[in-house]
Amino acid sequence: MAATAGPSTGSGDVKAAAVAPKVRLQSGDKEIFIVDLPVAKMSKVIKGMIEDLAGEEDPNWDTLEPIPLSNVSGPILRKVITWMEHHYKNDGPEPERPEDDLSHFTDEISDWDEEYIKVDQGTLFELILASNYLNIKKLRTVGCKTVANVLRKLSVEEIREKYNIENDFTPEEEEAIRKENEWCEDQDASK
Repeated sequence: MAATAGPSTGSGDVKAAAVAPKVRLQSGDKEIFIVDLPVAKMSKVIKGMIEDLAGEEDPNWDTLEPIPLSNVSGPILRKVITWMEHHYKNDGPEPERPEDDLSHFTDEISDWDEEYIKVDQGTLFELILASNYLNIKKLRTVGCKTVANVLRKLSVEEIREKYNIENDFTPEEEEAIRKENEWCEDQDASK
């Protein structure tokens, strides 16, 4: 049984951390992770499941069945938990934002996240899928920004090769698209 536990508060209060309720999460490959309840709630999906399990009363978390997360493997869930623990400890719970609030979007990634996300391409895409499934917007954004920053540096041909994308355009169609989008290339050259 794998056990992972993180901080219970962003305040660093050791006494509070010692009594924080824990929740058990079960990966798709049946690995069990023990996580501080506030950390687990950084996932909106897990938070919803916890609220459904808790109902009106305060349950005994030790006796509840693990929360099944069938679409996430053990190794990926471990990485997701590491990310949640770090960000809960250092940032606190993510503030609620209206869907149309784009003020927090940039292409910058924190140094910690940049180090965290230095993984092979398969793991990166699994992290993006897991963060989407678990509804952890900030982690999904970090993953997508990483992919976008890689794509930004590649030509169309390099992207096709890297991601095994077949070119289904005829040479004439490609030329027409290039002419139609010349203004984009002019802007990129001026940067």
